[in-house]
Amino acid sequence: MSDLKNDRLLRALLREPVDVTPVWVMRQAGRYLPEYRAKRKRAGDFMALCQNPQAACEVTIQPLDRFDLDAAILFSDILTIPDAMGLGLYFEEGEGPRFRKPVRSAKDIEELTPVNTTSDLPYVLDAIRLIRSELNGRVPLIGFSGSPWTLATYMIEGGSSKDFARIKTMAYSNPALLSVLLEKLAVSVTDYLNAQIMAGAQAVQIFDTWGGVLSGKAYREFSLKYMARIVAGLNTQAEGRTVPVILFTKGGGGWLEAIAATGCQAIGLDWCQDIGEARARVGDRVALQGNMDPAVLRASTTAIEAEVATILQSYGQGAGHVFNLGHGVTPDIDPQQVAAFVDAVHSMSVNYH
Repeated sequence: MSDLKNDRLLRALLREPVDVTPVWVMRQAGRYLPEYRAKRKRAGDFMALCQNPQAACEVTIQPLDRFDLDAAILFSDILTIPDAMGLGLYFEEGEGPRFRKPVRSAKDIEELTPVNTTSDLPYVLDAIRLIRSELNGRVPLIGFSGSPWTLATYMIEGGSSKDFARIKTMAYSNPALLSVLLEKLAVSVTDYLNAQIMAGAQAVQIFDTWGGVLSGKAYREFSLKYMARIVAGLNTQAEGRTVPVILFTKGGGGWLEAIAATGCQAIGLDWCQDIGEARARVGDRVALQGNMDPAVLRASTTAIEAEVATILQSYGQGAGHVFNLGHGVTPDIDPQQVAAFVDAVHSMSVNYH
């Protein structure tokens, strides 16, 4: 890690000593930044930004030029894999992602071919190489993917969903068919993350955004099992060091012990879980990442500092904590509040290390 000027994030994810608690923010490059909105307007649309390595690099680094963050995260989207599978991803303004060809039948699933990242998603790898070059060791770069379950929800529902009726119907009435899709996605995600690591990602996160909509039994069968398979298939040694793997299941607080048993290095927590209780449950098996409610950023600087203090105190002394929000920063947030948040984490966490 000698090439890194700031390796706090990687140290914390491996539960090694740090001087202060590292902090990064999910969706830290995005619509709350005026410079991002300007760049997106010039690009035409969201996917045009993602598929242009130079633009993706610029957007990835924008928040680092504003805030004292301890990591960059690749600017991309979790739905690049289904898009590469030919489902026709597009974004409706105010509606979120949509697919022109949702996956509904056994024939649809049968026709899907697992993604070969090098040939199917070269723009992602080009962006990673460019970002690493531009960062020049400033902070580590995080790569990521959606989980098989989360990708499948979008593919089967055709976009965002409130009740997940189609995929849950398949899960309970034809679990064997759903498992064929999840298996193809697990193979694709493993290939995708390994390619990201080879291109220069120094940590990777799997976003299981919709795992929390499942029952405990269904979560283990349709989400966790495939994430564990991915973790086992990753080549996590690169550039002479370990590439930590973070699993983030939104709504996954009930299953922390099972998530820790996958072999991941860290668990991302949403804001519904007390981080001190989570630490007591998982012990020193994994690091913990999180977990302030993003809505706190709408409040005063004093309120933000109070919440940061509460979470730091709850986690307690020692390494193994990466501070983050419990989900992504929302478009309405004033960037100055993010700055106050990042500064509060660094200044207040000194006493815990």
